Amino acid sequence: MTYCVGMMLDRGLVLMTDTRTNSGVDNISVFRKMHCWSVPGERIITLLTAGNLATTQSVVSKLEERNKAPDERHNSLLEAPTMFQVASIVGALLRDTIDSVSNSNGQTAASTFEATMIVAGQIKGMEPRLFLIYPEGNFIEASFDTPFFQIGETKYGRPILLRGYDRELSFEDAVKLLMVSFDSTLKANLSVGLPLDMMVVERDTFVPSHERRIDANDSYFQAVSNGWGEALKQAFHSLPDYSFHIDYDTSAG
Repeated sequence: MTYCVGMMLDRGLVLMTDTRTNSGVDNISVFRKMHCWSVPGERIITLLTAGNLATTQSVVSKLEERNKAPDERHNSLLEAPTMFQVASIVGALLRDTIDSVSNSNGQTAASTFEATMIVAGQIKGMEPRLFLIYPEGNFIEASFDTPFFQIGETKYGRPILLRGYDRELSFEDAVKLLMVSFDSTLKANLSVGLPLDMMVVERDTFVPSHERRIDANDSYFQAVSNGWGEALKQAFHSLPDYSFHIDYDTSAG
């Protein structure tokens, strides 16, 4: 399992992934799930991946090959005219890869090889865009009604994002919000783990504005984790006390 988030802000995009893959509790590895291609001054495209590792690695490798040597049948992400076209290329390649691997292994259930992806980026002269790619190859686009996408183990970190998100957040506050979301997920599910990869892309820059890897010794992440835990305890104790000696009206509402 994994956890990845792509978030839209007025200022640009904020992206974060974990790096843990596991095939059981005794077979845990670290693999990068964030992949970025850029043409300075012209475009930046970032891909976040979750699901079957062989599938996602195959898709990323094929995209790399196409970027280096595009042909008439296989378009390069670096030449696609719009981010919509970029999402279409990734979606078709993901679908074809799942179909090919599942058929060659004699599997009737392609779900064994399923993967989902988030595509984020901007092409010069256009707005930053964010897409969620499904295993079937189709996709949806984020908007300020649906301003972020999650893939992988999404349920533990989602309430944090729903309560804390604002499109006018600074990049710094957005990173802090994502760290709280990831910390909540890490605490609840052992299949998601450090280190984390984080990237900030300011609109119209076409290069990562800020990126870093966050490991277990990261002092800021530790401070956020500890501070959030203490803040939750204080918030809990500040709530009204329940009493067994009060006849609460259960018919209201």
